Amino acid sequence: MHAAAVTLTVVALIHTLWSGLDEPGHALAFGALVAVGELARWGALPGEREPAPLGSAGALAYALLGRSAGEPTGQGVLQVIAVVTVAQLLAAVPRLVRGSGPDPDRAARRVLTVAFAAVCFQPLRDAEQFTGVLGEGPAYAAFLVGLLGLTALCDAVLAACVRAARTRYPYGSHLRDEVRGLPGIGSAVCATGAVMALGVAVAGLWALPVLCVPLLLTQVSFRRYAAVRATYRQTIASLARATEVAGYTPHGHARRVADLATAVGRELGLAGRELTVLEYAALMHDIGQLSLVDPLADGATARLPAAEQRRIARLGGAVVRQTGVDAKVAVVVERQADPYREQPLTARIVRAVNAYEDLCGEGVGGALGALEELRIGTGHDYQPQVVEALAGVLARGGPPRVGTG
Repeated sequence: MHAAAVTLTVVALIHTLWSGLDEPGHALAFGALVAVGELARWGALPGEREPAPLGSAGALAYALLGRSAGEPTGQGVLQVIAVVTVAQLLAAVPRLVRGSGPDPDRAARRVLTVAFAAVCFQPLRDAEQFTGVLGEGPAYAAFLVGLLGLTALCDAVLAACVRAARTRYPYGSHLRDEVRGLPGIGSAVCATGAVMALGVAVAGLWALPVLCVPLLLTQVSFRRYAAVRATYRQTIASLARATEVAGYTPHGHARRVADLATAVGRELGLAGRELTVLEYAALMHDIGQLSLVDPLADGATARLPAAEQRRIARLGGAVVRQTGVDAKVAVVVERQADPYREQPLTARIVRAVNAYEDLCGEGVGGALGALEELRIGTGHDYQPQVVEALAGVLARGGPPRVGTG
């Protein structure tokens, strides 16, 4: 992906420098919009799906620009790529000065998605048959929106490829996660890109600053929502540490179980909201131990009688419900000790991963010994598919485990 983006960029820059810019004013205006949008990404929270929505919308609008104030425009595919790339490079200068360079994955995705949109649109804008059929009314607007939808899917495919390569989790899980995220900020970016292209076609470049305002407000609102979500996640993590502070479970146990459970969930195809519920439940899975008079050795519940495990799980679910956390999290916590055939998949994962962590802490022969114990228990306690997914994650060097922590 990086090689394709670099090749396209080099060819586009050489062609543009050789032939010169068509309509430099439009190139400057859209280039400035992309650069400003990239600069506006400062302050983005880690993991934010689209930290520069204004830059993305401006780049897509330039790729889909066929007219300006009623007059045809002359930029081609290579000029679009060159202008977007130069704008990204200029916006990266302040980050380089501060010692943090641009994200090469995002930059490559931006180049390839803009190239996709431009390649799909620019050759058609001059085709008389195409323009005669669509005209300049609702059909033309619907075409732009549809093309931007395909472009968003292209970006989702590329993003899933990057995440799968970096995390070594199944590609399908990442792709589902990316596609599910499209109706959020992705739809706002696509809609704004289409409106910008249509607005400039009718009113000229004066339409750009006016049409930027709604997306900027959306970006501010989205970041506030993301900040609230981050605070919520930190609150749950703090609640989960109550058992560690009270001495009922080893230090870091809840975080290790949550990380490994999330990895197993991805391995089994979970994505989006399901993964979030799984992570929260894994963090809070031992909170029912606060009801015990005396702490268990190393907080390990895997060896307790089934009835005692279920009692602790039910109490934990009741505690989670009192905290105001999503009821789905409470269901996973209170059902984690049931026979696996009666459990939802998330509860099966939490039970297997927690048992693996407990068994490793008992010194039954390390990871291999713990997995063997889980395989022996697949007749009643642990779902075989979950155990094998756990083995697959560990075989690829999954999240680190600290034995007795």
